[in-house]
This record gives sequence, structure tokens and C-alpha cells, in this order.
Amino acid sequence: MERPRGPSPRPGVGSDPVGGPARPTQTRPGQPRQRRPQRLRNHLMELGLVGLGKMGGNMRERIRRAGHTVIGYDRNPDLADVHSLRELVDSLQAPRVVWVMVPAGAATQSTIDELGELLSIGDVVVDGGNSRWTDDEKHAEELAAKGIGFVDCGVSGGVWGLENGYALMYGGAKDHVARVQPVFDALKPEGEFGAVHAGKVGAGHFAKMVHNGIEYAMMQAYAEGWELLEKVDSVTDVREVFRSWQEGTVIRSWLLDLAVNALDEDEHLERLKGFAQDSGEGRWTVEAAIDNAVPLPAITASLFARFASRQDDSPQMKMIAALRNQFGGHAVEKN
Repeated sequence: MERPRGPSPRPGVGSDPVGGPARPTQTRPGQPRQRRPQRLRNHLMELGLVGLGKMGGNMRERIRRAGHTVIGYDRNPDLADVHSLRELVDSLQAPRVVWVMVPAGAATQSTIDELGELLSIGDVVVDGGNSRWTDDEKHAEELAAKGIGFVDCGVSGGVWGLENGYALMYGGAKDHVARVQPVFDALKPEGEFGAVHAGKVGAGHFAKMVHNGIEYAMMQAYAEGWELLEKVDSVTDVREVFRSWQEGTVIRSWLLDLAVNALDEDEHLERLKGFAQDSGEGRWTVEAAIDNAVPLPAITASLFARFASRQDDSPQMKMIAALRNQFGGHAVEKN
């Protein structure tokens, strides 16, 4: 039996953010400001969103700009539209879609466990965090036993996604993906690309994991080149060398733009410690490579370089830390 519909969302839930001002809008360095996503008039839907941090809060705003209703829950009451998962579920019209944006591991497991008890047959849960793909298979099986669908979605875009859109990689059954498609369309960048149904359950997070492994290796290459340029006496303006590469070279990229951004803020990165965390996805990428006998020397070396940064003050890791802060707002350690 379907759960009866609960109280209507508070005024404003479908349009303007509730519980504090919106985060500042940002655009990618050197790029024009993007237009807001086109309103999907014929496919408007309600979404429950669990987790309203740096990513989740901006995603809520972008989805609302497309005309959808978003009811958000977060443990921080200043960010939340409702004050419990039960209230969130009761505020949505069945069949429901609930998107989870909480840290991977225990937090995601407990949230999905609780939703499994609250949701009804025909509802769908989306895990948009950085979960390991093997956890997706477990979550899908647990929810399927209760008649609840599951989609995993790797999300990339960091603090820039609100204006520029989020790259999305999702996995799951076609009918479950179709239920969430209007939200995917609202979140993705404008244009033909930026979102993909990567395959069955687990494929979205596996694709995002490999994406992050590649990101590790690209950042490592920029960092090594930066340190070598800083080391020699003959190069007197390393920052402008990096800036010159932004046009007409085969290594130009958004990461290079962000490196120049970081050097504009701190030319020799003297305010940062040479210490860089890893989110876990680099490790999982290397483990998957071992399991499948696929050689990943560049990605593996970049992961080990981060481990080495925790033993001494590495100049290269200053650039890695600066880049992680630029695209994802990740914390850095300062001198």
C-alpha cells in the first residue's frame, strides 16, 4: 500500500532556496557565464535531496532553476527544508525519487537503510555521492527486495557546477534512469554532452572513479612541470609560462586554467603546505586495475606521490593541493 501524501512543502520550496542565501555563483576561469538551464515545462517533477553541503546545496539550486520542486534534508537545520528523512518522504508525491548526496561508506549506508524503511514500492533512490561501485550493487539488491529502484550517479563539477553544470555518469535499469532523467537534464551542462547512461548498476560510480584516477595523473603532470620550472634559474616567470600554455598548446585544459588561478592568488604557493589528501577513488582505481590486470603506471604513481607528500613538505603537492582547492573547494593546509 502506498504511503499517503504528507503535508505540502513549505512556501518557496519549489523556487527559491530555503534556509539561507544561495552560494555565490561562479564561472570557470576565462569562460563566459553560462545561461541558466532551459526550463523543462513538460517534465517537471519533485525530488527529495539528502545532503546539502558544497555540492548538494548548489545542485538543489540548479535543479530549482529548471523549474523542478526540490525538498532538501540536511543534518544542519540552517540548510534544510525539512527536519527528518520521514518528513522528506511524507512531503513527496508517490512515486518518489530521493537523491542522496552524503559521504561514501557508513553515512550512505545508514541513509539508504533508513530510506528503505520509509519509501514505498515504485520509488527510486539515487546515490550521487562518491560511493564505491561494489556498494552500489549491494544497495540495489537490498532496495529491490522492497520494490524500490536504485540508480548510482557519479557527479563531477565541484564548486563550479551551479553555473556551468555537472558532468554526470549514471548506472541502473533503463526504467529507473528514465524516472530521474528530468533531473539529470537539469543538472548537466548545456549542449549535447556532459551526461551518460554508462551501464548497469555500479557503472556510474565506476566511470567516475576512473575519471578521478585520470584527474590524479593530470594534476601530477602539471605539478611536476611546475616544480621543475620553479627550480631552474633561467626561467624567471613560471606563472606566465603556465598562462602562455592556456592558448594554442596541446596541454591546455580547465585544470591548467585553475593552476593559473592558483598562481595568481599565491605566485609561488608559499602559503600552502606540500600535503595532498586522496578521496579514496584513486585507490579504488588502482585496486580495480590490479583485479583486471590493466597496467596504470601514471595513475598509480600519482597516488603514491600523494602518500609521499605526507612524509615531507613536497613542492609538487603544493600545486596538487591548490588545484584540489580550486575545482572542488577541498581544504588545504597552510604554512
